[in-house]
Amino acid sequence: MPLRFAMLASGSSGNAGWLQVGSYSLLIDAGLGPRRLAERLSAIGAHWRQVSAVILTHTHGDHWKERTFDHLLKHHIPLFCHAYHRDHLMLASFTFPRLEAKGLVRTYEAGQGLPFGSRLRCRPLAIPHDDRATFGFRFDIVGDHDQSPQAVAYLADLGCWDQQLAWALREVDLLALEFNHDVIMERNSNRSEHLIARVLGDYGHLSNEQAADLLDAILQRSAPERLQHLVQLHLSRECNRTTLAVQAARTVRARHEARFHIHTALQSQAGPSLTLHGVPRQPTMGSISVSPFASASPVIQPLLPGCE
Repeated sequence: MPLRFAMLASGSSGNAGWLQVGSYSLLIDAGLGPRRLAERLSAIGAHWRQVSAVILTHTHGDHWKERTFDHLLKHHIPLFCHAYHRDHLMLASFTFPRLEAKGLVRTYEAGQGLPFGSRLRCRPLAIPHDDRATFGFRFDIVGDHDQSPQAVAYLADLGCWDQQLAWALREVDLLALEFNHDVIMERNSNRSEHLIARVLGDYGHLSNEQAADLLDAILQRSAPERLQHLVQLHLSRECNRTTLAVQAARTVRARHEARFHIHTALQSQAGPSLTLHGVPRQPTMGSISVSPFASASPVIQPLLPGCE
């Protein structure tokens, strides 16, 4: 069963990711209005009619929109969120209480497995950010009799990481990870001292170096060549450059002699659109194993998304 993933938008002006396994399609955050989301979905060959549910990472305003909540209500699309998100949005949103009243709000807890469809499982991962409850997600796709399981990880906003998180992200086929800023550019920017301290703090955003170190730790805990795609998220327009973020990832890739593709997500357009086909299960002893990776060249988007 092929898995499809794409970022519809990534940056401080709005965030949304899209994951499809078979007939089940999930939006990760809904930080654009419904018309813009429809345009971005169309750009990757998808449609609102395919969206089975939305899952929320946290309650900052670039991750949800009131008009999109209204769209969920009209089309009876469930919204998954943490209990704290629910409490906050009951006061912050006009439409959210109506979603709740219609039974469309479902809550999750850190580490609690969520079944989406018959083959997709989600594990929410608590991550440090300056919203009271912020989560990344690990999605595991159950394999069938002749295909191995697959996994996708998504972490868009976090200020630091630890070994426990790296362990939870081992053995993924696709990793969507924040590469927000270059530390020197951040410190030398014209931003306020308060904003610089926030971004650089443990509850702010990952620098290129921090993200590369987490990537390195994940690869140390994973089988060789398991990771097929790295999608870089939430690059700062003011305090980062695509070349810097990509070079940080390339350095780690070279250290591990890995061959995963490197992609940079955009604020301004959807993509890259990625399809992962299930890798055949390892052959029995005596058979020849062939690597599923055809190319080692990175795929780099030419533009930068918005800044934090």
